[in-house]
Amino acid sequence: MTDFDVLVLGSGPGGQKAAIAAAKLERRVAIVERRDMIGGVCINTGTIPSKTLREAVLYLTGLTQRDMYGQSYRLKEDITVTDLTVRTRHVVGREVDVIRNQLARNRVTVLSGSGHFVDPHTVAVVDERGNEIKVTADKIIVATGTRPARPASVQFDDQTIIDSDGILQMDQVPDSMVVVGAGVIGIEYASMFAALGTKVTVVERRDRMLDFCDLEVVEALKYHLRDLAVTFRFGETVAAVEKHPRGALTILESGKKIPASTVMYSAGRQGMTENLALTAAGLTADDRGRIAVDEFYRTSVPHIYAVGDVIGFPSLAATSMEQGRLAAYHACDEPVSGLNGLQPIGIYTIPEISFIGKTEDELTDSLIPFEVGVSRYRELARGQIIGDTYGMLKLLVSPEDRTLLGVHVFGTGATELIHIGQAVMGCGGTIDYLVDAVFNYPTLAESYKVAALDAVNKLRRVARITD
Repeated sequence: MTDFDVLVLGSGPGGQKAAIAAAKLERRVAIVERRDMIGGVCINTGTIPSKTLREAVLYLTGLTQRDMYGQSYRLKEDITVTDLTVRTRHVVGREVDVIRNQLARNRVTVLSGSGHFVDPHTVAVVDERGNEIKVTADKIIVATGTRPARPASVQFDDQTIIDSDGILQMDQVPDSMVVVGAGVIGIEYASMFAALGTKVTVVERRDRMLDFCDLEVVEALKYHLRDLAVTFRFGETVAAVEKHPRGALTILESGKKIPASTVMYSAGRQGMTENLALTAAGLTADDRGRIAVDEFYRTSVPHIYAVGDVIGFPSLAATSMEQGRLAAYHACDEPVSGLNGLQPIGIYTIPEISFIGKTEDELTDSLIPFEVGVSRYRELARGQIIGDTYGMLKLLVSPEDRTLLGVHVFGTGATELIHIGQAVMGCGGTIDYLVDAVFNYPTLAESYKVAALDAVNKLRRVARITD
């Protein structure tokens, strides 16, 4: 008999939800995690700290209030790293307590240390003192997550030349920063430091940023970041980064030299599988440390599952949670359907972006006709009240059956608002539902009705001409 029915490696969003789901199904469950990393990267160095940092930046800089009180308005003049991290430490501490409590309440055994495979059913757990125990399990779920990828050619020192994890260890807010990579993490941090007054330069080898987002939304974000004095260098590749006593010099292949106090590399993520001894379990990972899985999150070894960032796209905390739950259900022989195809994407830039469904470009490339309905926050009473005059909500509507094909939101509360569109799309609702619905006034949610009316009026004009 094995020690556990289900053993989970990693306590991030995917691992935590997998362990609790299996425990709810009355299985004997254990989770392996280092003592100082309960909650995984998400809680300790990733999602939660970065989003808390964003909230602190918005509050202390008074950025969102400047339309109302003038461009010089600030809640605090000299914002220090301590000002920013006091909120982060508080939130992280509380979240770790919540997760520990949830695991204890559901009788999930926590094995402190790092795990690696001994054979397909056995994992060795080594604690911080070097003590090792071996545990066996019928089913094993790998949820070890990722770490920032570090190019071998770059000499990281965690002060002048850093990755996204190093942001939280900085001793002062830099007066200038180069961000290498205009992906989600790079742009989120670029917008935060720009709001703090740091002179930010973003270097990206591709011709645009966030190419999976709606082009109009990305252009609006770019406009706002430029307004915060962010410089973009698209189509440029970093040749070298030199560290000097007074900062760093980023040298581009085109010959440009960009001086800055700090350089932050955001060069993607690397799966944390190198210390798992995967070959002992009959598994392999690709060159980015990712493990291949099927639709039920099974690896090539049927009793071993993998979920979360370690399996690659979409690498979101929200999807990882659902992957963990579904993998646990399947491992426990519980009926399960695949992950719903409608997944919202949230990007916590300043201002934030969120969308679900298709973009205009995707629909155009697929030769799918659509109509656009737009609502702008400046036309909403709530937008005026909160001082957001730049936000917008866009609905992409099928002219044939009037269903929603995509929803794109830019501005305050975008990541919350998107779920109204998600609910309508998930239930197969049409634009007419939003037209007929009564929304609280004044709210930002009212933008759905305004955008729906805009789309309906456009569809009506087309119908009038063709009648």
